Amino acid sequence: MNKTIQHIFFLGLLFSSTAVFSQIKEEKLILDRKREPEVKKIEKKKTSVEAEKNYPPQEKSANPPTYDITNVPASSDFKTSLIQGEDISPKFDAEYQNNYFQLGMGNYGKILADGNISTKLENGMEAGGDVHFLSTSGLKKVYAWDSKQSTANIGAFLNSYGEKGKFSVNADYGLNDYNYYGIYALAPASNNVDLKQKTNRFKVNGYYDFYSNEILNDVRVKSSFLSDHFGAKENQAEILVNLSKHGVELPSFDDVNFNADLGLNLETVKSDFELLTKNSSQFLNATLAPKMTFFKGKSYLIIGSDFSFLNAKNSNMTLAEEVKNNKTYWFPKAELQFAAADEFKFYAGITGGLQLNTYADLLEQNPYLVSDQELRATETKYKFYFGLRGDIDQNIKYDFSAGFGKMNDILFFKANNLFNVAAEYNRLPYDYANTFSSVYDNGTVSEAKASVQYFPLANLALDAELKFEKYNLENYENIYNKPLVKASLGGKYSMLDKKLNLGAKAIFATDQTTNSFEVNHEAIDPNFRALENKNDKIGGFADLNLSAEYKVHKNFSIFALGNNLLNTQYQTYKGYKVLGAQILGGVKISF
Repeated sequence: MNKTIQHIFFLGLLFSSTAVFSQIKEEKLILDRKREPEVKKIEKKKTSVEAEKNYPPQEKSANPPTYDITNVPASSDFKTSLIQGEDISPKFDAEYQNNYFQLGMGNYGKILADGNISTKLENGMEAGGDVHFLSTSGLKKVYAWDSKQSTANIGAFLNSYGEKGKFSVNADYGLNDYNYYGIYALAPASNNVDLKQKTNRFKVNGYYDFYSNEILNDVRVKSSFLSDHFGAKENQAEILVNLSKHGVELPSFDDVNFNADLGLNLETVKSDFELLTKNSSQFLNATLAPKMTFFKGKSYLIIGSDFSFLNAKNSNMTLAEEVKNNKTYWFPKAELQFAAADEFKFYAGITGGLQLNTYADLLEQNPYLVSDQELRATETKYKFYFGLRGDIDQNIKYDFSAGFGKMNDILFFKANNLFNVAAEYNRLPYDYANTFSSVYDNGTVSEAKASVQYFPLANLALDAELKFEKYNLENYENIYNKPLVKASLGGKYSMLDKKLNLGAKAIFATDQTTNSFEVNHEAIDPNFRALENKNDKIGGFADLNLSAEYKVHKNFSIFALGNNLLNTQYQTYKGYKVLGAQILGGVKISF
């Protein structure tokens, strides 16, 4: 297949197989940065130094580390964030300089500014920073009131590669300035109504990863500080230590090796709200996670468990006294994989755990929360799963799985009624039935997931994902604001000797159930009357996004981004429509 045929093939695929899909929200585009360390993506840095330097010195390692290639699901460049209308990244896996700055403008008053800089210092150190800004004037033709939004992030990092391991520290400040514009039940008396909300979050993280998995593997420290426009404050801190002994041979068993791991985690969260009932919560969670792994070739057996101790305190103005809860949990952890061949790896397991739900985490899922939330921890008592994954001739990677679990305090979001029903009330930004609150219920979840990556050509990569989740709750007939099925289809293609890079991402979601309110007012009644619909529907969506970047010179590129190209102003949450078709173009300077 020559290059011309390849180009025709890809363009046909791009505009036919993805024509019915589309995506929501905004992405922290262009910055392929992960300043917050994640265990699954840590690279052992032995290869970061030259071999002739004997670095790290071999005589200092009695048990030299081994390095195996691990198949990790591809990280999409089309990540969603908080702002309505998504911008997709034109950055591809090509030979780009580490330092760049780019500027773009588009319809809906969109302005993009984005950049990254890093440099190597003496003694194996690396320092850098990045900045990201995106703003939009909102849906002026749809809403008479203000719906503009803007996000900004500024980050800095320092990496040091020593003789025994890698040290990393990073700091990040994020600002999200937006409006509670999703008004559907009660029109404001004036178009100049105040709907403003703003959040500030500052994070500092540290990480040390030893080259050898000999006893002390890695240490992580995380901290976060959040505040919002209405006086809410949240402080979070976490320390994680991983101890391990890897590569132990078992003479009694032919070609069977043994790994032992012990995870220690201590997390504390304190959240205080100043509105309405003035909820306050404080959590201290300590977890001990031992794990043993027996592996032979690519087959393995993992046996482990999590032991958690949770100290929780909750209070608000409606409670007579502070509610305290001390509880110890045990969760099973096990997985068995039988690798018949690289193409077919059967696996099954059981897992569980405790997840602290913080205000910061909730805002990542739904930024339109009222600034007064009840916070609880979600307990996954157990989740059974099984699946099949494999790698076919390095061209197709796939993973199909299904599972069933029992959970307590499942988190979802419920629409709020009016907080003040007086008709002559000068309403606050969150008091138009336009906000949401966290809700919890016990129940079960059934799920099925599928992901496929296909590499038909050296310069073409395709990926598809599908996720099905069905909840059965004890107290609610339906779970609110969660679609039954979500799917995505994407592709990357480079041509003209990697000067031109094309990308596509399509996302689909089915209908989701929500509650909503109808507000009426009679002249003889000084108060509003609200009728709740507990089985309202938000329509599913299909959202198509395309991107292109052309490298005019080694230091200069032009790019274009197209988002929601099907031009459907669907809703993410009740009342919150997304931007229509968006086109943004700009220039990028690399150095």
